[in-house]
Amino acid sequence: MKNLIMVTIMSLALFTMSCNDSSSHKDVAIELNNGERWKVNAEMTPFILEAENILNEYSDSDYEELAEQLEDQNKRLIKSCTMSGESHDELHKWLHPHMQLVKALDDAKNKEEAALIISDLKKSFQTYNTYFR
Repeated sequence: MKNLIMVTIMSLALFTMSCNDSSSHKDVAIELNNGERWKVNAEMTPFILEAENILNEYSDSDYEELAEQLEDQNKRLIKSCTMSGESHDELHKWLHPHMQLVKALDDAKNKEEAALIISDLKKSFQTYNTYFR
């Protein structure tokens, strides 16, 4: 019985670590849904659209404030998640690296570093718009 409990705990720990390890998600290819974009539920979509809007309106001023606003949208997005199945799994392939970019922006040391991350965030939203609706 102790072995079963220990194996279960270790399995959960490994699963949790893999979900929090950005390297495990970097090269994961997002798939289309039989050639079509995946549908994101109506509860989540506003937070993704608002985050993209915030990024598009950013005028190279306060990247720390931008990071804070994007983090807020991500928190709201996660809180609103009711998706399941393949569409949820595919969205997670996009969302996890996207969240890592927002974290990197929050940790940026200067405007030059932030500008590179912001460029990657814009590419992330292009990816989102390619695979999701």
